[in-house]
Amino acid sequence: MFRIRTLAAATAALLATFVTPAHAGKTLDAIKAKGQLACGVSTGVIGFSAADSQGQWRGLDVDVCRALAAAVLGDPNKVRWVPLNSQQRFTAIQSGEVDILSRNTTWSLTRDAGLGLHFTAVTYYDGQGFLVAKKSKVTSAKQLKNAEICVQSGTTTERNLADWFRAQGIKVKPVVFEKFEPSIKAFFSGRCQAYTTDASALAFIRTKEAPNPDDYLVLPEIISKEPLGPAVRRGDDEWFAVVKWVVQALVEAEELGITQAKVDALKASPDPAIQRFLGVGEDLGKSLGLDREWAARAVKAGGNYGELFERNVGAGSPLKLPRGLNAQWNKGGLMYGLPLR
Repeated sequence: MFRIRTLAAATAALLATFVTPAHAGKTLDAIKAKGQLACGVSTGVIGFSAADSQGQWRGLDVDVCRALAAAVLGDPNKVRWVPLNSQQRFTAIQSGEVDILSRNTTWSLTRDAGLGLHFTAVTYYDGQGFLVAKKSKVTSAKQLKNAEICVQSGTTTERNLADWFRAQGIKVKPVVFEKFEPSIKAFFSGRCQAYTTDASALAFIRTKEAPNPDDYLVLPEIISKEPLGPAVRRGDDEWFAVVKWVVQALVEAEELGITQAKVDALKASPDPAIQRFLGVGEDLGKSLGLDREWAARAVKAGGNYGELFERNVGAGSPLKLPRGLNAQWNKGGLMYGLPLR
């Protein structure tokens, strides 16, 4: 037994001598050469990606790109924002127009396996719902028989709508729009009896777009799973790893108690996990082709995942969405940061 354990230890030590820093990869090399990250965002979804009155981009998806720019370029402001509608988004990432698609996009099998993409992580667990006018007296989606329902084309929403009502044996009439803005204008003008999209977006539409929010109701049914997250092109495993682990770092930072304000102070922490995270202890950056403080900079750019959530879609935002499934795993949610070690 002693000889087996000794051999195992010797083998592990030998393998460790062959671990070398990862090559940065062609995408990261190009980003560093340009000094800028090209981030594909929406044309305007409050809470996820939208330009404010001063033209500054804000939202959960925006903050993911800012954290990534901080990690790889040392500056969260070195981002070129590329607004994309639903039809443009996949072509933009496939063609190389953008380096990352961070645009409230659902991770599905056909997209992940059939469009030449790699989804890197889930940044928001969502689901599709319905918005109706209270005067319609509709309190359940099952009461929408023969209703005209506004929906945006080129989305999972359009297919989910058809699938769910077919399964219920209920006929509805989809009214399809290519762009987001005309679709919501049509709903509020009375063109449709209901509007359907992700529940998070419905909260924004009701709060910010309705003539009087109290006149509208989000129905209780959630008819789909919509795990939203950033995607990158296939063919560059190094860049895929960088994006994946920056997102994981934001989630792990919340669990470890590493906030935007405490990054520098926590470098004196005796906790080995915090030391590794902040680059004080083990150098994790070399495995990604980055320096040792990449994760510290990602958090310092805008905060950990919990801070990003609260500011953009949670209690500190106009949407005031509950954490729900997006809470940490040890608080009843699905957010589970993979180990940084």
